[in-house]
Amino acid sequence: ILPTEMPDVTDALTDYLRAEGVTVETGVAVRSVRREGDEVVVTAEIGGAPREVRGTHLFLATGRQGNTEGLGLEALGIETDARGYLRVDASLRTAVPHIFGAGDVIGDPQFVYTAAYEGKLAAENAWTGFHLRRDYSALPWVVFTDPQVAGVGMDERQAEAAGIDYEVSKLSLEDVPRALAARDTRGFIKLLRDRATDRLIGARILAPEGSELLMEVTLAIKYGIPVADLVDTFHPYLTLSEGIKLAAITFGKDVKKLSCCAV
Repeated sequence: ILPTEMPDVTDALTDYLRAEGVTVETGVAVRSVRREGDEVVVTAEIGGAPREVRGTHLFLATGRQGNTEGLGLEALGIETDARGYLRVDASLRTAVPHIFGAGDVIGDPQFVYTAAYEGKLAAENAWTGFHLRRDYSALPWVVFTDPQVAGVGMDERQAEAAGIDYEVSKLSLEDVPRALAARDTRGFIKLLRDRATDRLIGARILAPEGSELLMEVTLAIKYGIPVADLVDTFHPYLTLSEGIKLAAITFGKDVKKLSCCAV
């Protein structure tokens, strides 16, 4: 599950789902689907062995394609990719300079808030002739599982590919007082910083309300706030946000050895 994420995120989420009684199978090749009475029967190969899986419902989540067939785009000289999405440059122009694309029709990331952002950017470029470029370096996203998976910026693979000398801080929710008080310590907060600048470059949060922790980190990445400034900023005790400060402290200290006030 979540195959584009790092193994520590996917493995932990899989364990939590299984603990709730969810059967998780990956590497599945579906061969056929049929209905037998009130059941849906899926014939598949799992780990190279044939299996039948039965249930009451089947949820299709096999991805999306651009709904662009029949629009006559070829006649205009507008290009699409293999999935039917418009090809655009960083300023959202198609191959025809006065025609722009924005939102789901150009493919990923396909969020409501990115569609609004792209629409505004495309309109500005269309009306002004500017070449304002998309910037998703601080794009927050959430997967609403239980616990939630939330992220912004780079993960370890992306940082390595970019040639950044980075450092990882990983804080278990068992070290966050609010999580202990709520009696739900599933998950962790992971921060990545650039060693040379002390600035955050990414975060991954696995937590019951991980989405509510995301924006402080997003702002820190967007505006280049050093980790040291996060450490020196007051965070109220017994709040979820205190976990961000504790994770920032973890770059240099073992928070298990600190007082309750995390100084």
